[in-house]
Amino acid sequence: MSGITTGYIRIILRAEGFAMFVLSLAAYARFGVGWKIFFVFFLVPDIAFAGYLAGPRFGAIAYNLMHSSIGAVICLLGGLWLSSAAASTAGMIWFAHIGFDRALGYGLKYLQGFGFTHLGLIGRKN
Repeated sequence: MSGITTGYIRIILRAEGFAMFVLSLAAYARFGVGWKIFFVFFLVPDIAFAGYLAGPRFGAIAYNLMHSSIGAVICLLGGLWLSSAAASTAGMIWFAHIGFDRALGYGLKYLQGFGFTHLGLIGRKN
């Protein structure tokens, strides 16, 4: 399948995800509102998995909306602009979640199904 990243580029993208995660943790340690809040909300973006109940196309779209860094950055910048601790906190946690997933190899999904990601195939190997 074309569009799937392999080789050293995949390693770089996963390392970039790890860097996103570490940066988010550092920012949260400095500006966050407590680690209990962080751990309670860290997995919230994975609610998008429920989209797969409506089929692979809808699931991929829902997953990608919640796992694209665009939303997290908009949330974080909006929080900074509006001086909203809640939005800034949500943006940092959301960005950390995305970085963590990318570091583990869970990339944005193609419409063929959950296992088809921009970082390569995930799941059982046949």
